[in-house]
Amino acid sequence: MAFKISQDCIACGTCVDSCPIGAIVEKGETFAISADCTECSACIDCCPVNAIVQ
Repeated sequence: MAFKISQDCIACGTCVDSCPIGAIVEKGETFAISADCTECSACIDCCPVNAIVQ
């Protein structure tokens, strides 16, 4: 799993809605990318603060 959500995340949930397989899960007050991630980049393309990195 090469993608991760950085501390820049504002917990808007846009990435959760964009993930076609539901690989983004709540982690405390933000989100995390699970091992189910296929690295399709949908979350990277939609993140308004560029908080998802490789």
